[in-house]
Parts: sequence; structure tokens; C-alpha cells
Amino acid sequence: MDDLTPSDSVDASKEKKKSRRPANTAFRQQRLKAWQPILTPKTVIPLFFVIGIICAPIGGLLIYASSTVKELRIDYTNCFSDAPNGSTSLMDESLVYPSFPKNNTINAQWRRDEGINYTYGNYEVQNLTKCTLTFDMPETMAAPVFLYYRIENFYQNHRRYVASFYDKQLLGNDVSVSDVDGSTCDPLTINETSQQAYYPCGLIANSVFNDTIGSPVLLNVAATPDDNQDQGQTYEMKNTSIAWESDKDLYGPRSSTNYDNILPPPNWQIRYPDGKYSADYPPPNLKEDEHFIVWMRTAGLPTFSKLYSRNDTTDMTIGTYAMEIIDNFRTDQYQGKKSIVITTLSVMGGKNDFLGILWLVVGGFCIALALVFLVTNLIKPRKLGDHTYLSWNNVPSSAAAKGKGKASGPSIGMASGRDLS
Repeated sequence: MDDLTPSDSVDASKEKKKSRRPANTAFRQQRLKAWQPILTPKTVIPLFFVIGIICAPIGGLLIYASSTVKELRIDYTNCFSDAPNGSTSLMDESLVYPSFPKNNTINAQWRRDEGINYTYGNYEVQNLTKCTLTFDMPETMAAPVFLYYRIENFYQNHRRYVASFYDKQLLGNDVSVSDVDGSTCDPLTINETSQQAYYPCGLIANSVFNDTIGSPVLLNVAATPDDNQDQGQTYEMKNTSIAWESDKDLYGPRSSTNYDNILPPPNWQIRYPDGKYSADYPPPNLKEDEHFIVWMRTAGLPTFSKLYSRNDTTDMTIGTYAMEIIDNFRTDQYQGKKSIVITTLSVMGGKNDFLGILWLVVGGFCIALALVFLVTNLIKPRKLGDHTYLSWNNVPSSAAAKGKGKASGPSIGMASGRDLS
């Protein structure tokens, strides 16, 4: 058997070594066909005109749709302190925000009554504050009519706040105290003294909007022999169909009837005897509590509105209305504000002029740019592909005339910086 010479062994090792060179294909060598558009005045100017012509009318339609929405917003943040106790007075105009096409006369008034008793479920809570808002509806609101509450300076999008809930508990699963203690409900998981789990746990559930807003009552009803005019006519607004169906699927009734290991959240305990659940005063069915479901869908901005009730069948006619609100949600504790919003909708949703203005601004900006480019191209056209515009030291043709035929620099400056003789 012959021995391999050193040169033969080297050649063999080179053949076995794999090459790192990519395969000679169009994809590996980046030779695929590509379209690289050349932007010329003939293509850019018409494009800007087309974009402007499309955006401007859309903006006008959006503004028109927003203008058809009828809306009334009343700020009652300080009703518990500024409204007269037991009597009615006019509200400051800065607290009333009407938006009607023809008539914006509201004559809003408020009144505070203290020491009110109100029944939640089958338990009567005492010594509450009731705020009564009286206002004129200057124009008829066609059904459907929606009632929102608006909160300002409340950061539901805070990182710790938005994650403070326990999905298995909200579904109604019988979770243990240790499960809740180790959940994402931190810092409001269990009561350290009694070692009971909060149901529902978490910061979102504890801070739920707990003002009770009654349906508007029409005070100046046309007199009829059979009607009791002292009571007025209630414009019924229902509390159902205010939450998304997809959100309802995330909640369920509690499967266990053992209430010894659960406790209402701190802000809920006023609604239960001794602040505890029992067989006579059980926890709420979260799947049916649509106000709670709406609140649990956190808002992305510190100022937001959430749907409270609605009337889909009856128009809200012209007249003087009164609304009673049990004032529990105190926004002054965090320098916030709260309002009620009675509104209709358009085909584009609620009242929002910003979107239409944005489309108008974009359309107008594109048309203005197209006109500037058009005038510039007509007055001072530019040769396509002229590389002399790339030079930083290009000498204008007028320089040679001023220097009597002797230019102070190169006649043509290339992008590479070299002079051409």
C-alpha cells in the first residue's frame, strides 16, 4: 500500500472542506428582478393632486357627519360640595357643554341632598349623597340615545393597574386563597388580617365607577286627566347591551357557594352588611353586571367615556329633564373630573371633529405641495439625471462672465470631487 505524499493529503483536505460561498442563484446572489420607480415631476405632482382630491372631500364628509351628532355633556364633579343642599341653583356655564345644530340653551341646574338611603341589591346603604341635575333638552334626540359617563385624569393605562386582575377568578372558577395571592392581582389580592381573598381582586375591580345614574325624567309633560304630573315621565334607559359580546365571554358566575374565603374589595364593602358576603347577600354575577364588564375594558388615555345605558326605541323629545345621581365616585381625590354625556350617533360614530380636520389638513397639504412643485417645475425646470446638481462646488455659468472668461473654480464639479479638463 503506497503512502500519500504531503501534497496529496493537502489537496484531499481542501476538497473535503465546504465552501462558505453562497450558491450561484438569483436569490442567493441578489439578482432577483426589482422595480425601482424614478420619481419625476410628471409622476409626483399628479400623485399629490390625487391624494389631496381624495382626502379633502373625505374630511368634509367626516366633519358633516360629526356635526349631525347631538350631544349634551354636564360636569358634576363638585356637586357634592358646590351644589346647594336641599335647593336648586343654576350651574356655571363652564360646566355645561351643549352641541346642537340650532339651539344650545340648556339652563342646567343642580341640587345636593345628603343623608340619602339607597338599596343595592337587597341591602340598604345609608347616609349617601344624591346629586340632581335639571336641564333643558333644546332639540329632539332621535333614537338610539346613549348615556355615557366621562372621566378625566384617570390613568387606566398604568402598567401596574392594567395588569391587576385574575382571569380565572373572573370566569367564576373556584380558586383558592393561595391562587389569588400568587396571581397578577397584586397589590390587592388578599386581606392580610382575615386571610380572605378579594372577589373580584385587583385594582381595576376595586376602582370600578360606582355612581348610580338614574334615567332622565321629563318634568313638563303635557297634562292629561289620567297622568300623575308630580312624578313626570321617565325616559327609560336600559343597562343591557352596553358591553361587547366578546367581553362577556370572559366572565362567569361564581361556581362555589362558600363565602368564607372571599371578601368584597375595599371600595365595595359599603354595599354589604359588615363588609362581607353571605348567603343572603351573595357576590354579584359578574357575567350579568355589564357596568362592571365595561369598566374592566381599560381605556388607553386618561380622559375617556364609557357607556352606561341606552334607549334604542324612543326619541328623547324637547323638554325639561331631571336626573338623579348617587354620588359615590369622588374624582377630587386624584384631581380628576367626571361628567354625564347624553348623545346620539352618526354613521361614523360619536361626535369627533378631529378626524375630519385631520383628513382636510392632509388633503390641503398635499394640494399645496403639488402646486409648489408645479410652479417650481414650470419656472425653473430641471433636467432629469443631471449629475451636476450632486456637486457641492459647482460653479454657475455666470461666474465665468464676471471673471472675464476666467473662472475661479472648475467649470464642472463632479460628485467625486474631481475636475474635468
